[in-house]
Amino acid sequence: MNGTNSFSEINDKIIEATIEIFTGMVMMEISVGGEPLLTLGPLKNSITGMIGLAGIHKGVLAVHFPKQVALDVTSSFLGMEVSEIDADVQDAIGEIANILGGNLKTILSDRGKDIQLSLPSTIYGDQYAFTSQADVDQVILPFQAPSGMFYVEVELER
Repeated sequence: MNGTNSFSEINDKIIEATIEIFTGMVMMEISVGGEPLLTLGPLKNSITGMIGLAGIHKGVLAVHFPKQVALDVTSSFLGMEVSEIDADVQDAIGEIANILGGNLKTILSDRGKDIQLSLPSTIYGDQYAFTSQADVDQVILPFQAPSGMFYVEVELER
């Protein structure tokens, strides 16, 4: 259980859930954008939606969108044009993190009953780092949306 090995069995389920959510709820076709990454480096001109997990699994699920992808995702999700990162975008990105968090809960435990989720939150800016605490297993899954890449990151305490 080290590195990405502990995640290999849940990666496929996270990928499946992400594609399903985007196809069915965001109304956007996305695809896997390559192999899982170990680090992302600083995020530039991006927004991140996150949700914390507590219970038998502790950790965080984060979804990182470059600004343009976030605007396109929000426009598609809400069915209205958005051109700036505003409250609507923050709500939409937070909601996507929330839905993915709910799926992750179910993936990690029997019907998710042993895990609680925090309320979603977002951070955005010209440049910021999203770094994990020590002793976590993490995976960063890249996805290709029509206007660019975005990433779903999962960190779980060992």
